[in-house]
Amino acid sequence: MNPFAADLLRWFRANGADLPWRRVRDPYTVWVSEIMLQQTQVQTVIGYFERFVARFPTVAALAAAPLDEVLKLWEGLGYYGRARSLHRAAQEVMARWGGILPRTARDLQTLPGIGRYTAAAIASLAYGEDVAVLDGNVIRILTRLYNITDDVAQAATVERLWALAGSLVPPGEAGPYNEALMELGRVICRSRRPACGQCPLQGHCQAYQAGVQDQRPVKSRRAAIPHYYVAAGVISGAQQDRFLIARRPPGGLLGGLWEFPGGKQEDGETLPETLARELKEELGITVEVGEFVVRVRHAFTHFRITLDAYRCRHVAGEPRALGVADFAWVTLEEMAGYAFGKADRQIIAALQAQAGRLL
Repeated sequence: MNPFAADLLRWFRANGADLPWRRVRDPYTVWVSEIMLQQTQVQTVIGYFERFVARFPTVAALAAAPLDEVLKLWEGLGYYGRARSLHRAAQEVMARWGGILPRTARDLQTLPGIGRYTAAAIASLAYGEDVAVLDGNVIRILTRLYNITDDVAQAATVERLWALAGSLVPPGEAGPYNEALMELGRVICRSRRPACGQCPLQGHCQAYQAGVQDQRPVKSRRAAIPHYYVAAGVISGAQQDRFLIARRPPGGLLGGLWEFPGGKQEDGETLPETLARELKEELGITVEVGEFVVRVRHAFTHFRITLDAYRCRHVAGEPRALGVADFAWVTLEEMAGYAFGKADRQIIAALQAQAGRLL
């Protein structure tokens, strides 16, 4: 075992956090936790993980569940494609693998939503396969440890880091070692203000010794993030207490979630004009756009939006699922049974606040 791996494991065994998915090394719960932890903070994941495995304790239970129920339990965790892939993968595990999650990283990568890193994490943590992991945390650690100046936004650099990571895995200890790396990146070797004084690898770290740890990893500047203006309709019909909501198509951004229908502003349009056009295109209805309800600002991974919601009166046309997967007329209270994205939940909160003032 290389000296830095021995120091890392010694530190982890003394300092590793007590997390619910570490208490039982069941392949299913390791899988669920790794999917939830993608681009999400540990403290955020804990409650979601506990509720999810309580409701779906096995692969079979998850595979048999309606997607709507899976999305509702995922509501607020974000990156909903993870939930859709997890559900679809569970069904594949039942159909192709007899309900048992594959044992190797190679086989795990054949399942929806499981890429190279996640497959290696599951295979090493659940089954002890001697495979390396490489995510943002591990990239940061390795580029500091070896003072690597290559641009980590380049694919060739990432491949070299995968090879380096693989050469460092201590045989028979891949699971604890990989988990220790993840923990070190989370609590010590942070992207900002790394706690180098508490790091068990300080004596091995070339970037620290050169005083350039804050400059690693080297990453080329990202392009500016685009911003869009969006309009959404709070549409009431003959029954004033019911509102028209739409379900997004199953693929793509927020796929399968429900929303207040609308869309992105085009050049030369006012937002009310945008809303009227989008509702005609998506649902085949004509509306009268009324009073402003709330403005919501929200950031996605690759773009940002400013969303204005307006009350609308349904004037003509029976709703049809033209550009949406489904639609429903529901009361404000009934919306609690539908899975919405964060921006739409803020619209619901504004409607609830307005309703409270009217009582």
